[in-house]
Amino acid sequence: MPIVYNKNIDQHSVLAIWKIEETEEELLAGLQLKQHERDIISSLNSGKRLLHWLSTRLLLRTMLNTTEYIDCQFDEHGKPYLVNFDYHISLSHSYDYAAVMISKEHPVGVDIELIKHKIKSIKHKFLSDVELAQKQIGDNTEGLYVAWCAKEAIYKWHGKKGLEFKQHIHIKPFKLKSEGSLNAIVELPNGTRELSVNYFKTKDGYMLGYVAGNS
Repeated sequence: MPIVYNKNIDQHSVLAIWKIEETEEELLAGLQLKQHERDIISSLNSGKRLLHWLSTRLLLRTMLNTTEYIDCQFDEHGKPYLVNFDYHISLSHSYDYAAVMISKEHPVGVDIELIKHKIKSIKHKFLSDVELAQKQIGDNTEGLYVAWCAKEAIYKWHGKKGLEFKQHIHIKPFKLKSEGSLNAIVELPNGTRELSVNYFKTKDGYMLGYVAGNS
């Protein structure tokens, strides 16, 4: 299991990325599964969806450094949580990579995406005209992915349905780099927040964004 990135984000939070090179059988061998999880695996059939499911669970087990059974479930909003461990978690995957973020103290959100030019065809669905007018976003594929990953990470950090990318999450102007940060204004049910989101581009063409902090 090659972990290609492992970073302490703060004193409570860790982010790790794993390149998926194992077979289904190799991934399964590292997990303890109960019947409800085996039912999920059966419904996924073979292929990338199953590899993604297995790899995020095995990466989570590695980060928690435990031999105990890990019960990872999803609440009514689709947010993952651990039944028997006191951690906030966020999971993401894209093609050959899985990413997991954990924190003892506060909610977290992570998103990883393979950079593709087709994002330009949907940019108006998740960005406002004000955001698209920013030169570092506009028609810049990497800038668009930074914005997408940032909004997706914020959505996962919030962890509740009803938060709309275009309507409720607003990316402030930032300087586009291969690794950097940006601020976003988020309209939450309990008031407006400004969040800092970190992002970076991998050498093989993926973009990742992550956020950690009290909700």
